[in-house]
Amino acid sequence: MNLSKINLLHKFDLFQEQWTPKIVAELNGQQVKLAKVEGDFVWHSHENEDELFYIVKGELSLEFRDREVRLQEGEMLVVPRGVEHRPVAEKECWILLFEPGETKHTGEVESALTKNDQDWI
Repeated sequence: MNLSKINLLHKFDLFQEQWTPKIVAELNGQQVKLAKVEGDFVWHSHENEDELFYIVKGELSLEFRDREVRLQEGEMLVVPRGVEHRPVAEKECWILLFEPGETKHTGEVESALTKNDQDWI
């Protein structure tokens, strides 16, 4: 049993890659991931998984086909399964993701940004 605390800000200092989630914890089949993002991601959805976005630093827009939701530090949004979305960050943004371990990074969409393997930090 691992009862060590996790300092999220320290974990963010351990990587620089954009759009490359890093796993920091796992519970009940769900993974807690950190990512640094900037620019536009790809339009995608997750057929069977909800996805939580929590903004640690900066701002993130989640674009949907019919609207846009802007998130700022301390705010979060759960994107329901099957809902097509595209994250966009004008400047670097640090996000915490909470989603099932089997969730594919870009859903069923394959792009240059797709990461099939995600590292633990």
